[in-house]
Amino acid sequence: MYNIQTLNKIAHCGTDLMDKSKYNVGEDVANPAAILVRSASMHEMELGDSLLAIARAGAGTNNIPIDKCSEKGIVVFNTPGANANAVKELILTALLISSRKIPAAIDWAKTLKGQGDEVSKLIEKGKSQFAGPEIKGKKLGVIGLGAIGAMVANAAVDLGMEVYGADPFLSVGGALHLSTKVKYVKTTTDVKSNKEIFENCDYITLHAPATPDTKNMINAETIAMMKKNVRLLNFARGDLVDDKAVIEALANGGMAAYATDFPTDALIGVEGVIALPHLGASTPESEDNCAVMACQQLIDYIENGNIKNSVNLPNVSMAMSGDAKVCLIHRNVEGLINKISAVTAEAKINIENMESKSKKDMAYTVLDVKGSTDGLMEKFKAIDAVLNVRIIK
Repeated sequence: MYNIQTLNKIAHCGTDLMDKSKYNVGEDVANPAAILVRSASMHEMELGDSLLAIARAGAGTNNIPIDKCSEKGIVVFNTPGANANAVKELILTALLISSRKIPAAIDWAKTLKGQGDEVSKLIEKGKSQFAGPEIKGKKLGVIGLGAIGAMVANAAVDLGMEVYGADPFLSVGGALHLSTKVKYVKTTTDVKSNKEIFENCDYITLHAPATPDTKNMINAETIAMMKKNVRLLNFARGDLVDDKAVIEALANGGMAAYATDFPTDALIGVEGVIALPHLGASTPESEDNCAVMACQQLIDYIENGNIKNSVNLPNVSMAMSGDAKVCLIHRNVEGLINKISAVTAEAKINIENMESKSKKDMAYTVLDVKGSTDGLMEKFKAIDAVLNVRIIK
């Protein structure tokens, strides 16, 4: 029986996939083999020796201590793309309401309550203060062309916008999903390489991950490179934007609007800021999609040793044809495969198939073996740089 701890409410359509004869799922389970989490912070949590994996029902993993998990040989999964459509729809909403000053117009209309027959006249007299441009024919810059960024870019093309896209890590698969009408801008990890987008686009939407390199990528220097009255959308991560620089730009006319799903105390109430309470993935469809993907990935790893969509380990999937699968999480160091092979040779077991891949400093090796695996786990654990070993039969 595997104990699965839930730190947040996880949709039943996901947890119901876990066979109750194999899995005990709940908030208060002890010694979990896996943890399902959404937004709860795990940085202060004790990660027990029984813990094999953590699955984040969402894309961002800032609430999970990735480095600590890697050192303990714990796989961290996320669910990229599961909430992409929900976030895309909210960004398109923000694109429109940032143009037409719709939130301010709604608030103003509420103040007319009680004016009786004068309401119509007051509306006609006051509506001009909320006028704004149409988005058709305008230029949109999309910085980051992952699952969400690509969907936003394609939708904006369909809405008649001229779309620029930039992503230094754009994959072949990602490129294939991108409309041919999107103008691809070659960039590097240096944010200033987005100069073409900054100088030309009327709207800019951010879809970059939160890393030390991207922290405050939108700052006074990069805002100075943008068109006057640019409209900035940030539904990726709050840390991408220097709030102080945005507030100054809104005050001096350098920026027309800033729409964000990550309001801070400094931003709330500032004219020109459209602050939403982190609604990006807040749809029942998105929550269901994330829960299903997270649970499927946990099941496949626990039962089969397969890894897909891990943030700290490579994707590895292999069917078992022998007597057992040996799954080793280890540091990515030279000569380790030779040491692993030496252990199997000494134990006189045959490797039917093997797959080994690395991801930065971490690696995952899976052996499909024939023969007795008695005592094998202790021998593998004795190898320096091996962090975790499982034998699946």
